[in-house]
Amino acid sequence: MASKLLPPSAASKYPGSSSPTATSSSNRPGSLPHDLAIEARQLYQFETVLSEHEAAWRDRYSFLLSRGYKLRYRYEPGWSPSWVNIDIDPAYCDDAIDTVLPMVLDATRLSDGAIVCIKRIDPKQITDEVKIAKYLASLELSRDPKNHCVAIWDHFKDPILPKVEFIVMPPLRRYADPEFGAVGEVVDFVTQLIEGMEFMHKHLVAHGDLTTQNIMMDASPILPSGWHFVAHNCTLDGVTPISPLARIDYPVRYIIIDFDCSVRLSPGQPHLITNFGGRDGDPPEYKSRDPYDPFKIDVFTLGNVFFKDFYKIYEGLDFLAGLIDIMKAPNFRQRPDAETAMKYWLNVRSRIDVGRARWRLQKRNETLGERVVYGAVAFAREGVHRMKHMLSGEVRSDSKACTMWSN
Repeated sequence: MASKLLPPSAASKYPGSSSPTATSSSNRPGSLPHDLAIEARQLYQFETVLSEHEAAWRDRYSFLLSRGYKLRYRYEPGWSPSWVNIDIDPAYCDDAIDTVLPMVLDATRLSDGAIVCIKRIDPKQITDEVKIAKYLASLELSRDPKNHCVAIWDHFKDPILPKVEFIVMPPLRRYADPEFGAVGEVVDFVTQLIEGMEFMHKHLVAHGDLTTQNIMMDASPILPSGWHFVAHNCTLDGVTPISPLARIDYPVRYIIIDFDCSVRLSPGQPHLITNFGGRDGDPPEYKSRDPYDPFKIDVFTLGNVFFKDFYKIYEGLDFLAGLIDIMKAPNFRQRPDAETAMKYWLNVRSRIDVGRARWRLQKRNETLGERVVYGAVAFAREGVHRMKHMLSGEVRSDSKACTMWSN
C-alpha cells in the first residue's frame, strides 16, 4: 500500500507520482539515487507478487473490462511492477498500492471515466444481501430523499464461480475520516442516520449491523477533487496529501452499506425473530433465547454508535444523552421504533441553539496544550469563514448550519 514508504530521510526528499509505462527515472518525481532505489526495491519485494485474493481480481480483469470496468494496472494480466528496473521509490508508483479488503476493489468506468467501487460477494451461507441492496436502491425508492442506502449502479454474476456475484457502487469514504470538527456536524449526522434507519424500517428492512463499519459518506463535497480509493489520505494520484474542506460549510451525505445481515419482512409478518444481528454484541436481547424484534436491534446499535463514537469522545454533546438512553433501553419492548426516535430527536434538535453549530468539537481527553492549539486553529478558521461571507455579501455566517438544522 502507499503508506509503506522508504525511511523518511530518503522518501521525503523525492515527492511525485509515477506512470506504469515509464522506462526511465530521470526527471521523474520520486526519483532516487541508485543505492536507495535498490533498498526500496528490496523493501517492496513482497508487493511484486499478487496475493491470493488479488489474483482472483486479476483473473477477472478481462471479464470486468467487457462489462465496462477497468481495474488498476496492478491487476492487468501480465503485470510487471513499474519500479523493478528503474530508480524510483515504489511508494510513488500507483501499482504498488494493493487492496484494503479482499472483496472490494476500485475500478474506472469506461463510459465516463468515473471511479467506482466493485464488491465481490461470495457468501459462506445463503443471504439476501444482493436482493435487499437492489430493492433499497431501486428507482422508485432511490427518489426518496430519506433513502440513505448505498446506490447499486450495476449487478452481474461471476463468470467462474456461479454463486459469486458483483455489485457496482459509488466510491464512499469512512464517515469519520476526516474527523468531525463542529457540533453542527454531529447534529447533521444524527439526523441523517435516524432518517435512513426510519426509511429502511418503513420498507420492512431491518439492517442487522447498523454499526460504525457500515456507515460511510459521500465525501465529494469536502473532497471535490477526489481521493484515492485505497491510499485514502491522498488524492487520486495516490501520493499528494488531501486537503479536506470543513463539512460544517460543505455538508456531506451519510450512506448505509452492507446488507449481508439484513432481513426483509413481509407485510403483516410478526416482528419477532431469532439468530439476527451483526458485530455489536451489546443488545441485551442477544443473551436470551426468546425471539426479539430485529428493528429494535437497529435502534439499539445506532444508539450505540451515537454513544461510542460521539458522546463518550467529545464534550458539549449533552443533548444526545436522552436520545441515547431511550435508543439503548435494555427492554426492547420499551425501546422506541425508528419513527418515534426521529420524533424525539427532532424535538431535541429544535431546542439546540443554531449558534452552537460552529462550536469546535472538543475531545474529553484533550490536554490543556492541545485545547489551546486546537482552539486557536478553530478561531482562525472561523475568522476566515466570516471574512469570506462578508466579502461575498452574505448576512448570516451560520446559513449552512441553519440548512443542516432544518433538514
